[in-house]
Amino acid sequence: MATHISYTPKGVCSRKIDIEIEGDIIKAATYTGGCSGNTQGVAALVAGMTVDEAISRLSGIKCGFKSTSCPDQLAKALIEYKSKF
Repeated sequence: MATHISYTPKGVCSRKIDIEIEGDIIKAATYTGGCSGNTQGVAALVAGMTVDEAISRLSGIKCGFKSTSCPDQLAKALIEYKSKF
């Protein structure tokens, strides 16, 4: 059975990230807001990836002069998810 999480990103243009996780595999990620092409690309790339692999690949990515990015915020959402389960 899949787990659905909604995360409110901080410091980026996207306003929400919805993630479906089954076991340890990301089934889908959907961004609300943000740069459409980039967020769709990130979502497509993480589908089928393990939670730990996505965290490893996305953590620390910055957007311009910001200290975070939409991919980094997805990693933060996954880290928060892991801390609860």
